[in-house]
Amino acid sequence: MALNLKDDDSGDHDQDQGSPKDSEKEKTEDEDKDQNSSKRKMVVPGAGEHPLQYNYTFWYSRRTPGRPASTQSYEQNIKPIGGFASVEQFWRFYSHMIRPGDMTGHSDFHLFKEGIKPMWEDDANKMGGKWIIRLRKGLASRCWENLILAMLGEQFMVGEEICGAVVSVRFQEDIISIWNKTASDQATTARIRDTLRRVLNLPPNTIMEYKTHTDSIKAWVDFHGLVNPSGGR
Repeated sequence: MALNLKDDDSGDHDQDQGSPKDSEKEKTEDEDKDQNSSKRKMVVPGAGEHPLQYNYTFWYSRRTPGRPASTQSYEQNIKPIGGFASVEQFWRFYSHMIRPGDMTGHSDFHLFKEGIKPMWEDDANKMGGKWIIRLRKGLASRCWENLILAMLGEQFMVGEEICGAVVSVRFQEDIISIWNKTASDQATTARIRDTLRRVLNLPPNTIMEYKTHTDSIKAWVDFHGLVNPSGGR
């Protein structure tokens, strides 16, 4: 899953450092590193392990509220933790991860199928949307665990529609969401909603909001005045 996580190099044009050949050499070396990194991230079930239907990758992001945000800053800020292909590999990761309820500040965990970036404009996401549930403090850890176990266990029964899930820790509330590929497929989004209610054991009066990524992008542009925004903020 090739994701450029290098620091912002936008200032290099103002600093005449090295010859073009040196720059080309560095670029080639960086590309080799990216390719090697991608190869290292390829995961397969181990001997005797129970394979999942899809491979997945955990991601983490954290930012300081109030700081200017952009596509570039978001993409640089979101970091892959690692991938897994089996039930056993998942539990090895998950057992060592901090729980959402123990995180502070403006933090997010993302769990997405291998090859899908947790960004609105990813090819798998751009025509889709997400169900959003806002939680009072103290519920995020349990709901996140139930959500991702249901996703890994293929409990949503919507074929390849599910892209991933996000838990967002904020100061006054926490938010969980599940992303799907096709926002216009109302039957699929309804099934995801009903399954979400069941696996999270939500009270009947729980408010659930479905938001298309197109609407998220428009809202982000209106609020920040940005062009080409990104991500699940």
